[in-house]
Amino acid sequence: MSTRSEITEDTYAELRAIAARYPQPRSGLLPMLHLVQSVDGRITPEGIEACADVLGISAAEVSGVATFYTMYKRKPVGDYHVGVCTNTLCAVMGGDEIFARLKDHLDVGNDETTADGKVTLEHLECNAACDYAPVMMVNWEFVDNQTPESAVRLVDDLRSGVEVRSTRGPRICTFKEAARVLAGFPDGRVDEGPSAGPASLVGLGLAAERGWSAPSPDTAPQGDPDQRDGRHAVAEEPRQEAAATADAGTKEAEAAVVEKESPTTETAAEKGDAK
Repeated sequence: MSTRSEITEDTYAELRAIAARYPQPRSGLLPMLHLVQSVDGRITPEGIEACADVLGISAAEVSGVATFYTMYKRKPVGDYHVGVCTNTLCAVMGGDEIFARLKDHLDVGNDETTADGKVTLEHLECNAACDYAPVMMVNWEFVDNQTPESAVRLVDDLRSGVEVRSTRGPRICTFKEAARVLAGFPDGRVDEGPSAGPASLVGLGLAAERGWSAPSPDTAPQGDPDQRDGRHAVAEEPRQEAAATADAGTKEAEAAVVEKESPTTETAAEKGDAK
């Protein structure tokens, strides 16, 4: 992989176009950094200087942002950034085993790239897809319900050029292509694949089955509970019952403490009377 920056005048023009989208140009720094990654495959010193130049801020300020967010990479990334969730749920469902298998299969460690420059492997924190654990991501697209065996097949397909599709999204593109989309330059594939899977839609199905719907702003509860519509009144009943139960439990606990302590107090009083 080349470590030489590919920032050109065309890149500068696109950086300026991004900054112009915002009332405060500095607000465009995050997508600008993604654009740098789409060109250089990582955040390069030249890319940092380019962003600073366009925004009229210091390179140190840009670098501070680039080093804060983990999606910005300071080392060259392979064509496919493969992330394995190793947070609690995915880990116990097999994420740790998947990550260990891939490290061995690819002969790399965490945040390292294969010798052919194809795959960079990294363990990730929660991907907010716990209903599909264990989850992997390839260039930030979901690959759900993985096993060590399916994970190995996935990376082998990526390295051999076989087309791979995400579980709930489009076909997998390269890291640079994904970074360009994150910079705000659509690739025309936004409607490829489903945006949600069955597990995520269970709640919606239950709502449709039972006739539930979100309250409109005009009927949302405001102030006096008596002014709430029937749906909210029904929803409040279990809460009121739970609150009453909790209050009763608290009073019982307080009474028990008083009863336990009262003999000592009475004895002291009796001693005082005796004197």
